[in-house]
Amino acid sequence: MRLDRGQIEVVSEEVAEMLRHKTGAERLAIACEMFSSARRMIISQLRTEHPDWDEQQINQEVARRLSHGSI
Repeated sequence: MRLDRGQIEVVSEEVAEMLRHKTGAERLAIACEMFSSARRMIISQLRTEHPDWDEQQINQEVARRLSHGSI
């Protein structure tokens, strides 16, 4: 995988070729699952770091992190 100064990683040609053959709906499903996975990982991390936080505090922090602090 080659590195690009503007990105941490660049998609390999093999992955790019595989994605080209996916329908828009399939690519959207992949992106949705990636987002859901990231959200679950953040929730897990926050619950470990802040066992005293309630669901609302967890959800607010998850939203803040996923929106890059714009919420």
